[in-house]
Amino acid sequence: MAGVPIAVDAVGHCERLVREVDRDRFLATLFAPAEARPALLSLFAFNAEIARVREIAREPLPGELRLQWWREALGGERREEARANPVAAALFDALERHGIAVRPLVELIDARALDLYDEPMRSLADLERYAEKTSSALFRIAAQILLRDYAPAADSFSLHAGIAYGVAGVLRAFPRHAARRQLYVPLEILQRHGAHVEDIFAAKATVELRAALAEMRLHARGHLVAANDFLPAAPAAVLPAFLPIALVRPALARMERRAYHPFAVSEIPQWRRQWILWRAARQPRAMTH
Repeated sequence: MAGVPIAVDAVGHCERLVREVDRDRFLATLFAPAEARPALLSLFAFNAEIARVREIAREPLPGELRLQWWREALGGERREEARANPVAAALFDALERHGIAVRPLVELIDARALDLYDEPMRSLADLERYAEKTSSALFRIAAQILLRDYAPAADSFSLHAGIAYGVAGVLRAFPRHAARRQLYVPLEILQRHGAHVEDIFAAKATVELRAALAEMRLHARGHLVAANDFLPAAPAAVLPAFLPIALVRPALARMERRAYHPFAVSEIPQWRRQWILWRAARQPRAMTH
């Protein structure tokens, strides 16, 4: 039992980290059963650590080393180091308690390795795979924490919801990505509309770029509609894991306003984000409407 106080401290660390860097998911955990929250917080803290590797490491090599540390820790190596890392300690406890497979987490790490480099996203299929390995996987694992016999392999709801959430996230982060010469809007879509990469890096909001971004929004909405079709099949017990999806449609709507500028950060105010999550918790259909 000597490990219990460490686990409690580790969960507290995860809670503080998620509250700071992923407030939407932190708020979503408040609608989950109390006994599931430590595991959810550890999962979301892990995701936060992986998602912000580029910001922390700044260069690809240190970032690759951080990601490799997590791969090895998940593979059973670095056991003592992992026990001393509060996020790893809490995560491994959650995986064991809830019977969660390690492989999707390793695949999430592998997908996030793309973030370390400035290679552009080449096709829509590439972007969908990225969203599936990151956002969709995170939704699936969180759902398994809430319902152990949840069947992720056949879960079309998680797949489409995750892609919608991932594409909307790429659009929200477009100004930040463009400023550091990263491009997640697929070249395939840019070329279809005659938009030029160098115009993006020069922060030129051309008609062609706006058309490409509009196609991206349409694609995200298509996956949101598909997720809505599968929502009735999702057990009520897992729905708290999916609450952040409720923010996708309002985020896309902000980008369709007349005053929208692709290179200006435009976020839903925090008070409204909280209200949207609260409403979705009480009316699950609001997640996809």
